[in-house]
Amino acid sequence: MTTDVSSTSESNLRILLANERKEDLRALGDVLDALGHEVAPFAVSVAEATELIAREDPDVAFVVLDGDDEHGLALISETVTFASGPVLVTVRQAESAETIARAADMGIAGYVDSWAPADVQGAIDVAMRRHREEERLHEKVAQLESALDRRAVIERAKGVLMERHTVGERAAFELLREHARSSGRRVVDVAQTVLDGHALLPPR
Repeated sequence: MTTDVSSTSESNLRILLANERKEDLRALGDVLDALGHEVAPFAVSVAEATELIAREDPDVAFVVLDGDDEHGLALISETVTFASGPVLVTVRQAESAETIARAADMGIAGYVDSWAPADVQGAIDVAMRRHREEERLHEKVAQLESALDRRAVIERAKGVLMERHTVGERAAFELLREHARSSGRRVVDVAQTVLDGHALLPPR
């Protein structure tokens, strides 16, 4: 039986559960299954968590804290390090504020203290939304860095051409652009060949 969730909620996610108490994992797995998610095989040990993340590539991972702080924190550390999606922490019994703070410092995406279906689904929705926003931000940063790198290559190539051809900045750029057009290549690619010493350079 599937629990009703909002039409805007995340669904059909592959979710990894990690904890040394399989009965806890089964209980949470039942909640997630009722919400319409696919539960991956359980990870009991740290080594199993690493192996399952590599094999299953889950959309979300849940680490259940059950009072064994060091084992739970080791699972969190390994899962956050290797999982491509967000990692949530939930509890089966009360945990110390220090343990939760240490988990937060490791980079978890959220903390769930209730296994009510609405609470679990709400935590997943928030974590996935933040994860996608972070991915978009990283993509924008990568695009910006790429654009700056391309500009730097072109500027350096223009400087080489200005020196070797004794021309101004505009003429140097025109040399790059004309060569790119005639060879069907991008200006940045031609600029890189200039820096590599293979194009548009007259003999010294």
